[in-house]
Amino acid sequence: MVKAIGSDSAHDLANLTDEVLMSRYRDDGTEAVFNELVRRYERELYRYLARYIGDANLADDVFQNTFLQIHLKRGLFEDGRPFRPWLYSIATHQAIDSLRKVGRHPALSLDQQVQGSQAGSDAGSLLDLLVNEGVGPLGELEEQERQQWVRDSILRLPETLRQTLILAYHQDLKYREIADILKIPVGTVKSRLHAAISKLQEMASSAKRDGKD
Repeated sequence: MVKAIGSDSAHDLANLTDEVLMSRYRDDGTEAVFNELVRRYERELYRYLARYIGDANLADDVFQNTFLQIHLKRGLFEDGRPFRPWLYSIATHQAIDSLRKVGRHPALSLDQQVQGSQAGSDAGSLLDLLVNEGVGPLGELEEQERQQWVRDSILRLPETLRQTLILAYHQDLKYREIADILKIPVGTVKSRLHAAISKLQEMASSAKRDGKD
């Protein structure tokens, strides 16, 4: 993980917002501010990357590269901009680049919940959603086979749909945060997520008609 670089006990940073901290780091590069941002997101962001990538060592590398990018791009941070989506945007793109270099795809937690307050008919875990809909062969498969079928099908989705689906079912991110990460409107996030799930349902129905698992 990223190690703290220096310390400054003269500053009480704990009660400052992420945005104030990032603006201060942009303006004066105070090491204690960098340390506080790393401390706040060390566990949360690493868990996200570990689930997204599916490899602890690679996730650690991406985590460190993410905060290196925070340092290098600090001058681009604008006052009034939410820090968390900006951080996750950098982390996600770093993860995608790293996976492409090693010829791998993102992992996916099929049990991660999407909250009903924002997801509507797409609320719940992805696996439960598809199984409860009675789609295709899923209801006839064992748990492990179901998960493998869904993972394989996700890899066949178009890149834009797959990326949105992974972000929605990996981390408790709001639609607005996903929109900021992908740099698309909130409405596009919703439509892509719905389209991704619909596409998976179509794949399952087609597999059932063809007699496939």
